[in-house]
Amino acid sequence: MIYLSLFLAFLKVGCFSFGGAYGAIPLIRDMVLSHGWIDEERLTYMIAVSESTPGPIMVNMATYIGSTKAGILGALVATLGVVLPSFCIILLIMVLLKKALNSVYFQGALKGLKPCVIGLILSTGLHMVITNCIPDMSKVYIDMKALIITAFLVLVLFGYKRKTSRKMSPIMLIMISALSGIIVYGV
Repeated sequence: MIYLSLFLAFLKVGCFSFGGAYGAIPLIRDMVLSHGWIDEERLTYMIAVSESTPGPIMVNMATYIGSTKAGILGALVATLGVVLPSFCIILLIMVLLKKALNSVYFQGALKGLKPCVIGLILSTGLHMVITNCIPDMSKVYIDMKALIITAFLVLVLFGYKRKTSRKMSPIMLIMISALSGIIVYGV
């Protein structure tokens, strides 16, 4: 019976909490206190712990409360209850999107947006390069260290693509950028 109670209580939280985790806290508080699962003081501590641990607050709280009341199975049942509504909504969106992706009009809109997105990314990238290489536009002072790092990264990026015929991993590029910054600015 406790498993059903946990599942239904956290299913309500998952269905009716809008505005993110902080909007769900009053609903969780109401469910937990009305069932007598934990007291107000312990709930307050749990909110603090849930905020400081990785993962969504609602999931952390459901897992904790479920485990304290019914062990590992209780934790699984409560967590399933809180995530099930979001999971179903995402599945529904995917079904609708899949149909939309096959539409000629939707494909045309995406193809029309692609140059816009490329332009926005390029504009942002160029703005970052220019403001880092020329920090004070009024004095036309060029930060040679930033210019050297930028040129080096461009050479690495295109050299890697030419040598391996593949795109470089963004993580690898970030690591090379960080190492370059440490070497150039740290010395």
